[in-house]
Amino acid sequence: MSSPCVAIFDIGKTNKKLLVFNQDYQIVYQKQTPFEEIPDDDGFHGDDLQLLTNWMIDSLAELLNEGRFTIKALNFSAYGASFVHVDAEGKPVTPLYNYLKTFPFELQQRFNDHYGPELEWAANTASPVLGMLNSGMQLYWLKYQKPDKFWQIEHSLHLPQYASYLFTKRAVSEITSVGCHTGLWDYKQRKYHRWVFDEAFHSLGQMVLPSFVTSPALANPDMQVGVGIHDSSAALVPYLRVFGQEPFLLISTGTWCITMNPFSKDELTIGELRQDCLSYLTYRSDAVKASRLFAGNEHERAVKHLSEYFGTELSHYQRVSFDESLLLSLRSRFRQASPEHVQLGTLQDSTFSERNLNEFTSYEEAYHQLIMDLMAQQIASVKLAKGTTDVKRIFVDGGFSRNEIYLHLLAQAFPESEVLASEIAQASALGAALVIEEAWNKEKPFDGSLFTLKKTVYTEL
Repeated sequence: MSSPCVAIFDIGKTNKKLLVFNQDYQIVYQKQTPFEEIPDDDGFHGDDLQLLTNWMIDSLAELLNEGRFTIKALNFSAYGASFVHVDAEGKPVTPLYNYLKTFPFELQQRFNDHYGPELEWAANTASPVLGMLNSGMQLYWLKYQKPDKFWQIEHSLHLPQYASYLFTKRAVSEITSVGCHTGLWDYKQRKYHRWVFDEAFHSLGQMVLPSFVTSPALANPDMQVGVGIHDSSAALVPYLRVFGQEPFLLISTGTWCITMNPFSKDELTIGELRQDCLSYLTYRSDAVKASRLFAGNEHERAVKHLSEYFGTELSHYQRVSFDESLLLSLRSRFRQASPEHVQLGTLQDSTFSERNLNEFTSYEEAYHQLIMDLMAQQIASVKLAKGTTDVKRIFVDGGFSRNEIYLHLLAQAFPESEVLASEIAQASALGAALVIEEAWNKEKPFDGSLFTLKKTVYTEL
């Protein structure tokens, strides 16, 4: 019989993955599937919940039937701000609504009249006012916009916990999902905010559990199933395990670029909340000061536009090297955005969106300017999360960890800290495996040997 392994479903907005880690935390199996979004009952596109559900059930069954691995445990990492609402029979009542869906202005005003001032509510829940990105507001919207649906709901489960529910039929909530800009959790009182009780959200009555809890799979009692974890909190777990002895920042880059500071002692201010600075909760239920930027999304849109304009392959940006002379030329020719004056906030594009591509002589030139404009926002965002913390290291993982221009500009902005491009395979999935380590891998604790760190040498321009 093979040694124990853990299977992890890592559910992102773009790609859905099933991975298997062995006891040395090496990936021994990986299956990745892109999903097309479909319109919900209002015509707004989002994930196909039925397809996702079937894919998870079928993919695990296929893996177990192969018999190549001894799967002792199963867990889930998934994006936040998304509820699956199930009825008394465990069937979804609504589509999986996209967190980018517009929240009605009139309903926001009604909420503010009852529970405002809104920034006081935001401060108590460590959640910027984000509409549908506050998953609690999705429940509020359902109650008043779709009451026939709302009253059918037995349990409202954040996406990681719905994934767990599929294999255990155990309806629970979990601390990192409840604590990620949901507007539900009172950070000072360490419980649901009073508005949750005032609105009688019966579907949130299930227990709020820590991330490390497991229970037997319904169809396979020998396999322990975790309760799932919010992906950003999961990505932080390996770093806390290995580098948690001294203060660091982690910039997790993907669709969102999220700067996380698990060592901050600063309280969130109203000004920070307005700039999309918030708090997460770690798997240990500790507050993490974090700032968010939709930079990965803008980068994706911009490189598509650049490839069309300059007639290059979509992936051409991956071959653009850092060019110091090009940066100096751009700074002399164009007005540059200042980190002190950039606009931050929900889905706020950088200055690049306003630039005329006719002014650039090459793809390389335009791409350098794109990263410079994104970096002006990124520097401001990092400073928000950093606050007064004396940070020794800044780790960058995800897509931008392989971007020379991004890393050099970051190192120039923070010369007092080491900037380290961090390569660790599937950080969110690995974090989901680590939080349930006791259930499947007591013999070989994670030692951090899988990290590949590359220091970015600071260059004075």
